[in-house]
Amino acid sequence: MIRPAILHRVAAWLFAALFAVLLAAPLSAQVEEEQYSEWNTLAVRAEQVIDDNAASQAALETLRTEIVGWRENFLRAESTNASRIQTLRSQIDALGAPPEEGVTEDPEIAARRADLDGQLNQLMAPVTRAQEAYTRADGLVREIDGLIRTRQTDELLALGPTPLNPQIWPEAARAVLGSVEQLWTEMRRKAGSATAQAEMRKNLPVIMILLAMALLLVARGPHWVRRLGERLRRRTRRGTGVWRFLVSLGGIILPLSGLICLTAAVRATGLAGLNASRLLDMVPIWGGTLLIIRWLADRSFNRDDSIATLPLPAGQRTEAWLYATVLAFLFVLRSIGDTMAEQYAYGDGTRVVLDFPVLVLCAMMLFRLGHILVRLTPPEAAPADGDDAPLLEGSTFRLQIARLLGRASMIVAFAGPAMSVVGYDRVGQAMVYPSILTLALLALVLVLQRFFNDLYTLITGKDADGADSLAPVFAAFLLAVASLPLLALIWGARVADLTELWTRLGEGFVLGGTRISPTSFLTMIAVFLIGLGMTRLLQGGLRSSVLPRTRIDIGGQNAIISGLGYAGIILAALLGITTAGIDLTALGYVAGALSVGIGFGLQNIVSNFVSGIILLIERPISEGDWIEVGPNMGIVKDISVRSTRIETFDRTDVIVPNSDFISGTVTNYTKGNILGRVYMSIGVAYGSDTHKVEDILRAIVRQHDMVLMNPEPSVVFASFGADSLNFEIRAIIRDVGKKLNVASDFNHEIARRFAEEGIEIPYAQRDIWLRNPEALFDRGRDATKGPAPVPPPAEPVDAPHMEPESSNRQDGVMPIGRAGDEGEDH
Repeated sequence: MIRPAILHRVAAWLFAALFAVLLAAPLSAQVEEEQYSEWNTLAVRAEQVIDDNAASQAALETLRTEIVGWRENFLRAESTNASRIQTLRSQIDALGAPPEEGVTEDPEIAARRADLDGQLNQLMAPVTRAQEAYTRADGLVREIDGLIRTRQTDELLALGPTPLNPQIWPEAARAVLGSVEQLWTEMRRKAGSATAQAEMRKNLPVIMILLAMALLLVARGPHWVRRLGERLRRRTRRGTGVWRFLVSLGGIILPLSGLICLTAAVRATGLAGLNASRLLDMVPIWGGTLLIIRWLADRSFNRDDSIATLPLPAGQRTEAWLYATVLAFLFVLRSIGDTMAEQYAYGDGTRVVLDFPVLVLCAMMLFRLGHILVRLTPPEAAPADGDDAPLLEGSTFRLQIARLLGRASMIVAFAGPAMSVVGYDRVGQAMVYPSILTLALLALVLVLQRFFNDLYTLITGKDADGADSLAPVFAAFLLAVASLPLLALIWGARVADLTELWTRLGEGFVLGGTRISPTSFLTMIAVFLIGLGMTRLLQGGLRSSVLPRTRIDIGGQNAIISGLGYAGIILAALLGITTAGIDLTALGYVAGALSVGIGFGLQNIVSNFVSGIILLIERPISEGDWIEVGPNMGIVKDISVRSTRIETFDRTDVIVPNSDFISGTVTNYTKGNILGRVYMSIGVAYGSDTHKVEDILRAIVRQHDMVLMNPEPSVVFASFGADSLNFEIRAIIRDVGKKLNVASDFNHEIARRFAEEGIEIPYAQRDIWLRNPEALFDRGRDATKGPAPVPPPAEPVDAPHMEPESSNRQDGVMPIGRAGDEGEDH
């Protein structure tokens, strides 16, 4: 029995569930109302901030981040009750179009239509509200972005002091010396503090260990990396490039770890004050910048051609490596100056004076690197014995890009310092430094591309440059695409700009009332690929297991498999589209609008497509058939929906449109069976025993193992020819493909038997008549002798006469005339 306590508990649960269901809608509405009230407050505040245009850029970025979060919520809310809304719309469509004015509709249908319209309006209310809020949030985000860009532009184009003005130099010197003195005073005060000294004595073992590790990693780390690389070079035969690349990363990791240990050791002493601590935080960043740029220079301009991504002559490699190394130190020096200027609040004049020498030196290095890139020439155009002729491996496209970047770098190297001199120092910095970082990014992409090529060679054992695989090309494409966001950040784009672009891509676009996003697109592709894979598996199972056990011929099996493949592709496409939530009615409108153009412009393709379906269904030809269509004869190798591939007997492929098989005449020599007939004509001399000849030919034909006796082969005395008595052989053979071989066997045997029986196969005989034959002897007659005697005319041969076409007279030789036309001048 069930205890009463359990019954009471179940009843309580059921009551609570019912109460929750009854209160769900009002509670949800209440929460939704509170959320929209909070959003309205934020939106009003954002509009006020934009109108005042007094908030800092940091405050604007924070406000923008909050609005973007609300916008994402509203975008998700637009899909609320999407399935139910779609169902209601389908139900309303099923009721038909509303009646025209003055026409009375059935009361039940009218009541049902009104009920469905009410439900639809109730469900669409939150969707419409979310769409309105999304539009408002999106507009606010756009306004904030426009305001930030305007401020950035104004700040960039602001005219400042020129660094060549001597009046601002003393102020700059005093500011720098004052900051150095302040930093030194801070450190002396810390060193004299009893608390700091006690802390240093307490941490002395840790400090010594960190200093020893820093010294070991910074001083000996690069040497260890080089030795490991040389050892791998001697011992490895495959994948050397991959191991070299991985080992070369140790040249960055080990010294950088040493710098981190050094920074930790200085912090452990307790001597660093507030300002010194900020500078210490930047030491690993400065060290990492220096190490990475030098690593890129080594990988780009290495003396080993298997490592260098830009192979140059020895002199230019060293020169380019030196310029890159100097740029690394200049970048670190500039970062130190910017950090000091921000920390000690330098004025604009001091900033310009400190940055100008670094800017000029960077421009000089940039100009020299650009000059090297401009002089790059393809290997074919390089002099045979010139050491100064630079070489560049790769395609002409890469060469053109390198030259273009070189020319742009040289122009920027002149324009940047010039803009700084006239007072637009920020413009000069925005031209020179991003150009240098762009070259560094390009070098990084080339280095990583070389690494992926070496990795492909290690995995597959094939050379990436000579392989037919698209994997190396695809990897290079992905690297180029991945570098685009970094390139945008280098040239002044904000992180918010990139996230906004990604958000736009995620939102997708609206097609026929349905929002198409990358997620839905990827879903469609995934479903289509799954359906296509299942179709291929089903085709493979039928081809290998099911169809061979049936009595269907090969042509029918291929037709079934091909038809199943096309049906599977269409079904997979429809499933992918519907799964992604794309409304096919919108696509139907587009297809209807394009149907006229397709009918006229693609009528041949459509005709071939329909003809291919007819061929697969009716199967007048099958794969393996020997056919003749138009001037083409051969074996059918493949039947598709657009064309059919025929392999001729000289082993060439002929692609024949399927419409030719439907509208033209096709001869199929092997349709249904491979039987065929051999037809031969044989002539013997006049006077031969015709019955004997017929018996010999009949015996030869019957003795051949390829000839069928049912129907019986026949030999007939066909006609009296001009030169011979003509006989014909007609025989059915087992395989029409052996027709030429059988005919050859017949000819060999006929020649042998006729020779044994003394039966002559005659030559064609002709009478040749010469007009004015004396002309032939006039050419060879001696002048001292009399005229050569004229030979008597030749006796005519007892044979039918031919009448050859006359030709023009040449060198006294008369043309050959027709029999019986003597004395007639042509």
